[in-house]
Amino acid sequence: MDITFIFFIGLVIALVGVIPPGLLNMTAAKISLKEGASRGIMFSIGVCVIVCLQTYIAAIFARYLTNHPEVVDILQRVAFVIFVLITIYFLLLARKQPSLEIEPTEKSKHSRFFYGMFLSSLNVFPIPYQAYMTITLASFGWLHFDNFSIGSYVAGAAMGTFIMLYVYIFFFDKIKNKKMTSQKNMNYIIGGITGIIAIVTLCNILMEL
Repeated sequence: MDITFIFFIGLVIALVGVIPPGLLNMTAAKISLKEGASRGIMFSIGVCVIVCLQTYIAAIFARYLTNHPEVVDILQRVAFVIFVLITIYFLLLARKQPSLEIEPTEKSKHSRFFYGMFLSSLNVFPIPYQAYMTITLASFGWLHFDNFSIGSYVAGAAMGTFIMLYVYIFFFDKIKNKKMTSQKNMNYIIGGITGIIAIVTLCNILMEL
């Protein structure tokens, strides 16, 4: 299969996976609003570095995860705990946020790059998602597990993720004067989103028991 075709498949699949408002894209928008678009982009690049690693792991272990569903169960439980903790953090941060906006401390671009890597590494959902998608693509004969195909798919997934993060940065920059984009409300939005994800994950865990 043509590696260009595989690249665009990876791009579209990753793009669709990041469309719903989530921790990473909302955080990218928040950083862009408070510190400028350049730091939001650096955060997004850090996210994409980890996405490359996660997608590669998912492709390599796709067949293993299919034959051992208990691994996916473990990932779900880990993700549930992580998102509960993140939800509590952002809701408490929003509650303690003073009503008077204070000029945020300037962060370096490098710190935002590594923060993107750190936050993306906490989000384990791309691994089972990409594992499922790579298995599906392989079943159609669209993806083979050779180095060139995997490399092209990983590059496409990283590009698709970056494009959607940039769309969020651009969109929120256009509405930055709206009330919903205050730091306190952004914390509430992120906390609410991660709370919903935690509830959905818990429901999936309980349904599989």
